[in-house]
Amino acid sequence: MPLKIVLIGAGSQEFGPASIRDVLLSEILARRDIHLVLMDKNATELPGHLRYARDIAARLGRQTHLSATTDLGEALEGADFVISAIEVRRYFYWSQDFHIPRKYGFRQIYGENGGPGGLFHALRNFAPMEEIVRAMEVHCPEAWLLNYTNPLTKICQMLTQNTAIRVVGLCHGVFMGKSQIARLLGMPVADLDALASGLNHFSWFHQIRHATSGEDLYPRLKEAERRAHWLAEWDEIALSRILFRAFGLYPSPGANHIGEYIRWAPEFLASDRLQYFYDPREKDPWKNGPVPTFVYNLDARPTETPLQPAGHLQALYQVRPPEDPEAILPSGELAIPIIEGLAGGATHHLAAVNIPNRGALVPGLPENAVVEVPATVDSTGLHPLAAPALPEGPLALLRTQCSIHQLLVDAYRRNSRDVLLQAMLLDPMVNSYPNAVHVIDEMFTLQEKVLPPLRWEGA
Repeated sequence: MPLKIVLIGAGSQEFGPASIRDVLLSEILARRDIHLVLMDKNATELPGHLRYARDIAARLGRQTHLSATTDLGEALEGADFVISAIEVRRYFYWSQDFHIPRKYGFRQIYGENGGPGGLFHALRNFAPMEEIVRAMEVHCPEAWLLNYTNPLTKICQMLTQNTAIRVVGLCHGVFMGKSQIARLLGMPVADLDALASGLNHFSWFHQIRHATSGEDLYPRLKEAERRAHWLAEWDEIALSRILFRAFGLYPSPGANHIGEYIRWAPEFLASDRLQYFYDPREKDPWKNGPVPTFVYNLDARPTETPLQPAGHLQALYQVRPPEDPEAILPSGELAIPIIEGLAGGATHHLAAVNIPNRGALVPGLPENAVVEVPATVDSTGLHPLAAPALPEGPLALLRTQCSIHQLLVDAYRRNSRDVLLQAMLLDPMVNSYPNAVHVIDEMFTLQEKVLPPLRWEGA
């Protein structure tokens, strides 16, 4: 029987081509009879991405069966693995997620996964993601859903509490944190044995050792962080450095994500005022103007503000040759290693998977919370690794988010703005009850077409 892999959201300019390459580059999967299906409700990009898949397959000499469809049921029929990365008018709605809470005084960062904006981002994606698992229950109930869609933790918590489909959330955030640590230490990433646990986009490295000698590198990291130039990579790691100093563990992945859960984080993000900037005198960006430009962060150039003293520059900042545009490169994401393990017999160590906290994988967090922990995968299954207990400070920050996630899932299930309000009032960014109500009402007006029908109870 062929191994059927379905990419949902395959029309995405980032997810589609990257995932196509990942599947076709796998030497392990190349030994199997693979049927790769590209699925997207928007047919615009599918033909081009199907041509791209055929070109890559030809260049790699793969005999993979390739197809594309806009029909979800057709795509999922008999599937073994489903990889999802979906979004509707991504930056249009993200810019609203960012600006409307700020309009009412909630100075959130980013607005993608945490803060008031993250609540609405999740609600927009809850129904489409639930549609996918309901279709999987009919057409491929034994398949695995490997989800990249954000807000990852909130979505995976909703799905795992409402379906028997095996759901795993995947993200490269821990790799970002590991790379930061390597740069601070002035050593290759490959030399680090670093393990993190917590929540997606808010995890903490409970182990940092040398991969060969086993040396505990935390003492060296503490010294290196104290020596490092404060302005170097400010927007990416200044907040992480302060959290490291305050709580004793290095967090991951970086300010734009961690900062969504910390009220005082904007003090450590220089690009805070650049996010989706527009001049309100000139246009309403959601009616008659272009969507404001998304800015991830504003990093200083390393030659001007080196992370470490001048002697370390050569090792820290190697000049990379330009990438060959004809090169076929992997994305580094973890869906294919999981498939190689479960269906190809390989054994892989995974830096981070997001699954329910059954068996106290992260001690001190609720059992039904979706947590991020390392894992191994092989032909016998996915095996999460239980983490040691985190200190009370990081745990306290995480517990609040677990409660917000659960209330958000409950609000969706009950179609209740009242329960959504509870979730918002727990958020560290929210400092006004009336304004929390105003944000909810305005967001449901602006995003009525894409949000679920939540109502005030008794209204």
